[in-house]
Amino acid sequence: MRLNLVLELLDVPGQLLDALEPIGKLGANIVAVIHQRDVKTERGTVPVHITIEGDKETLKMVLRTLEAQDIQIMEVDGVVRKEKITTVIIGNIVEQDLNETVAILNREEGVRVADLDLKMSDHPEESASKIIVEADYGKKRDIMRLIKNIGSSKGFLVINEV
Repeated sequence: MRLNLVLELLDVPGQLLDALEPIGKLGANIVAVIHQRDVKTERGTVPVHITIEGDKETLKMVLRTLEAQDIQIMEVDGVVRKEKITTVIIGNIVEQDLNETVAILNREEGVRVADLDLKMSDHPEESASKIIVEADYGKKRDIMRLIKNIGSSKGFLVINEV
């Protein structure tokens, strides 16, 4: 079985070795590595295309190990992975139309509200909502900024990444 991965690495010495080392140690074969330092992502990191081979369990362990080492996996077999953004908004959520907030987020391409919890208070201005948003890889910063802007326009206190 083969997996094509796109990793996102910092452009500092040793990053590529740190990403490749667990692959070999876990028994997967490295079939190809494309590492072009001249190509950068919007965040200034280097995308590295790696093809690995192994049995299903070995490849699962490789993915888990890379994630445990905070090595960002942008794509697996051409499928862009999702980033989760957890945010809490506090304020008069119901009167300021929480439904509209969800609709604004869901209108963004590659973004959807995956979960929402609402805690109502006797004092409406103290109500809170925890929102979990899934976004295509690389959109996290933009979505966090959008949530802050929505919160600012509606008078909510926004706490991102709880």
